[in-house]
Amino acid sequence: MIEVEVQSIRVSLTTEDRVILLKELESERILPIFIGPCEADAIALRLRDVEMRRPLTHDLLKNVITELEGEVLHINVNDLRGNTFYALITVQVDGKEVKIDSRPSDAIALAVRAEVPIYVEESVMEEAGITPEPDLGEAEEGEDLSAFRDFIDNLDLDDLPIQ
Repeated sequence: MIEVEVQSIRVSLTTEDRVILLKELESERILPIFIGPCEADAIALRLRDVEMRRPLTHDLLKNVITELEGEVLHINVNDLRGNTFYALITVQVDGKEVKIDSRPSDAIALAVRAEVPIYVEESVMEEAGITPEPDLGEAEEGEDLSAFRDFIDNLDLDDLPIQ
């Protein structure tokens, strides 16, 4: 299992869906998962430490587990079939680990509330993970940007029209 963290939640420009980006802790690899707006809001509210007057659904789930003397141990995005991701919530109750089937969005919303690790199976990350290309603005020192530097250095600002 690969440990990840919620890097960000992005809005899709073409649908009502949101994309949650799970970043691998040990590398730059990212797993994007489309989730619904309600789950995205629930995750974002918790990550921003917004206090609600009444518990939201995922707060309720955490409270029920706690009141039944259980403990959320971690969640795991464990499968990808077609275009659908699957997750398991691992809860310890009476010294026994119980794995509960869940949508990844609900599992992540619970994980950020319970402050437990989020994992992704290697096979899922291999199939759907991406490694972003470095941004030119974030080029590492010593990287060859000589063509860009030459262009900037040879600009003749005196020839630019004044507005």
